[in-house]
Amino acid sequence: MSDTLELARALIARPSVTPDDAGCQALIAERLRAIGFTIESLPSGPVTNLWARHGRGSPLLCFAGHTDVVPPGPLEAWRSPPFVPAERAGHLYGRGAADMKTAVAAFVTASEAFIRERPSHRGSLALLITSDEEGVATDGTVKVVETLAERGERIDYCVVGEPTSVERFGDMIKNGRRGSLSGRLVVRGVQGHVAYPHLARNPIHALAPALAELAATEWDQGNEHFPPTTWQVSNIRGGAGAANVIPGDVEVLFNFRYATSSTPEGLRRDLHAILDRHGLEYTLEWSLSAEPFLTERGALVDAMRDAIREVTGSDAEVSTTGGTSDGRFIARICAQVVEFGVRNASIHKIDEHVALADIEPLSAIYRGVLDRLLA
Repeated sequence: MSDTLELARALIARPSVTPDDAGCQALIAERLRAIGFTIESLPSGPVTNLWARHGRGSPLLCFAGHTDVVPPGPLEAWRSPPFVPAERAGHLYGRGAADMKTAVAAFVTASEAFIRERPSHRGSLALLITSDEEGVATDGTVKVVETLAERGERIDYCVVGEPTSVERFGDMIKNGRRGSLSGRLVVRGVQGHVAYPHLARNPIHALAPALAELAATEWDQGNEHFPPTTWQVSNIRGGAGAANVIPGDVEVLFNFRYATSSTPEGLRRDLHAILDRHGLEYTLEWSLSAEPFLTERGALVDAMRDAIREVTGSDAEVSTTGGTSDGRFIARICAQVVEFGVRNASIHKIDEHVALADIEPLSAIYRGVLDRLLA
């Protein structure tokens, strides 16, 4: 059993359903302390956060990841228990195998191998590990970033271990992510009997033309790094549950995934203008959960692509597609952030798994980045 596989199995065996770390970070800290890392525990609320650093100079390269996982769902649907690591047909199964305990294990073993060979490497190496990535993300990486900012510590390069590979291991890295802006819209009407519509005002009927316009609106055209901004309705709720009652209000939940060519302020303004043009009586609550970030081609992107090519022979595509990640917080104190990890086809699913053949190459790629930037 390879060292990375052994550590990945040990992490999967800990049932760290968000925000519970279940002892994963203690195991990681023990390994890192043994090779000279300074260990800091930075808990916040129910969340466990680990900041570990080797060296005091610059540049500072940080591996960032999370030990928390999503709930496993119905246990009877799993072919083997989700927190009992199992190997079948060339894959390692268990909750968190792909998202992202294998990457965290590879961070550790790559760091161990690098420091054993280069104990006096230039700059500094750090690991930032949280148990709040899969949850509300209010007490995890964002809190560590705030602490580092208050201390005047900046990160030069950050590698987030998100599972970015798609069709084959090593085919994609992320150099940015879109922003996420959500809204809760409530359109008010007047409740009444469906047989007497002149005595009521149906908010669903009033909303429908505005909804059609919102769905057809081109918010921007994107740019060379990002696709156009999208607007999607995620939920509509209205009515009293009876077929003969006109509802008094209708609630719509929606989300913008927006490119750097738009701003939250501009999107809010444009959406309000559409609603107002349709004469709706409404309230609207906004929630900005992520701002977009982008790392231009440079030292970190090149180092990652070169390391992937050396290990797998693949020329990784550089992409900004997908959802949000903790990279959005780290980008506040780090100019260069990339994400790379195993295939993402099984994440958050029953029987989550990772290919055994990809586990040691993942560690080797992370080690290759260290060799290129800190050797």
